[in-house]
Amino acid sequence: MTSFLGTDTIIEITYLIATALFILSLKWMSSPTTARHGVWAGEAGMLLAIAGTLLNRGIVDYKWVVIALVLGTIIGVPLGKVQMTAVPQRTALSHAFGALCVTLVGTAEFYLRAPGVPKFMMSVLSMEVILGSLTFTGSLMAAGKLQEVLPQRPITFKGQNFVNLGMMVVAVGVAVVLVLHPDRMYLFPAILAIPLLFGVMMIIPIGGADMPTVISLLNSYAGLSAAAMGFVLNSKLLIVAGALDGASGLILSVNMSKAMNRSFSNVLFGAFGQEAAVGKGGKEERPVRSATPEEAAGILAVASKVVIVPGYGMAVAQAQHKVRELYDILTKRGIDVKFGIHPVAGRMPGHMNVLLAEADIPYDKLLDMDEINGDFPQTDVALIIGANDVTNPAARTDSSSPIFGMPILDVDKARTVMVIKRSMGAGFAGIENPLYYMDKTLMLFGDAKSFVGSIVRELSGGHS
Repeated sequence: MTSFLGTDTIIEITYLIATALFILSLKWMSSPTTARHGVWAGEAGMLLAIAGTLLNRGIVDYKWVVIALVLGTIIGVPLGKVQMTAVPQRTALSHAFGALCVTLVGTAEFYLRAPGVPKFMMSVLSMEVILGSLTFTGSLMAAGKLQEVLPQRPITFKGQNFVNLGMMVVAVGVAVVLVLHPDRMYLFPAILAIPLLFGVMMIIPIGGADMPTVISLLNSYAGLSAAAMGFVLNSKLLIVAGALDGASGLILSVNMSKAMNRSFSNVLFGAFGQEAAVGKGGKEERPVRSATPEEAAGILAVASKVVIVPGYGMAVAQAQHKVRELYDILTKRGIDVKFGIHPVAGRMPGHMNVLLAEADIPYDKLLDMDEINGDFPQTDVALIIGANDVTNPAARTDSSSPIFGMPILDVDKARTVMVIKRSMGAGFAGIENPLYYMDKTLMLFGDAKSFVGSIVRELSGGHS
């Protein structure tokens, strides 16, 4: 170090500030009112981390660094401009790209250091490559399911779990051999190839209903692999950032599992979401009551208290702004309007909160399941917009149901239930919802954006 503020000192200070910003980002992201600050803190932290890394004296030629930055910008800018409904799959792609980076760096480090790799270094390097590889292909598969280019229903075969776990046992076994005998370089491709295949096999038996938990779990894997890479590259910042990412992803996955009353093993190996047949002839035909926008508007107009329950159907129809118009017109009439949000509604954690916040709906009106459930018995109308499994009373009453025991929004306790839905099709869990056949329930068939827009027009006297 040539002076008190030499290059190495500046780098360390930059990394320290970046670390603090990452921690503050997670803290601020825990509340809707400070979430925007959290985003800015995370972005500033990453910018400082990149700037500090570029000051490293080990960089002898910036040409490839500049090329990488340009290519990353070309790819990243369009990815950041996707529709809100595509954010979950875009998030999965981000995990895939990060995991691919970790895997490539780990592979390069092994062949640069082999055959004299110390045991501890080989251990963390193996962890880095195995987690990075399975996260890469697993995230691509998750993105494919979310984008519906791959089947959303579980794809299973007999003995699948045994085969999958067997592959991972083999990969870990090969890693142990490499730790003890790093000169056996011919074994290294196995800890690349097997986890790559495992990532595919891990996701195909998981149904669309579990994608929120899978995304957060893959986020955890990506973080842990990055932390391992930090040990390999002797980067304290990578270790801290990766550990934060891994821990937060794991905690979120645990919370998501609790919200569904499911275990990790059930999520990963339960093939949840198979279409359930009813009776010998398939699905049972039962009468339902439907209503027009005019009838729905009339019911809402005389209500005193309304709870709106958004789901993925609202996201697909991009109906959040029309929902805001409905909220405004009902509020102006003196009607108490709140929103009930289930932790796993949509396809990623916080999906509904993000959409409604985009439409500038007040944060204090967005209540989570535990806060809103006590209000339903005093609610005149529960208006469900595209939410299915998270409102299914079979979770409370039918011990044979695959979602039995899952905490749900108690919409069936409201005086009147109205459900905006395109059809009577099952949700991600692949089961029918008995709520739709209750005497107090009215089905409002149609596109959520168009139907809510029609209700708004009726409430405003035919003008919107």
